[in-house]
Amino acid sequence: MTIFSERLKELRITKDKRQKDVAETIGITLRAYQYYETATKEPTMSKLSSLADYFNVSIDYLVGRTDNPEINR
Repeated sequence: MTIFSERLKELRITKDKRQKDVAETIGITLRAYQYYETATKEPTMSKLSSLADYFNVSIDYLVGRTDNPEINR
């Protein structure tokens, strides 16, 4: 698994959300979301941004560029 897929799954579980919940909120199919968590496919930039917003973390954190989940403002 990639860091992205691992972090995505960890964030979802920590927030006690189902894959379906996240997928519906960001406007993708359940299957597409499952592909992200299994590192089968990667999201577009717009979906990556939506995921970061949903989990309230930085994109850099999601993709493994930093271990600090805080958003730089």
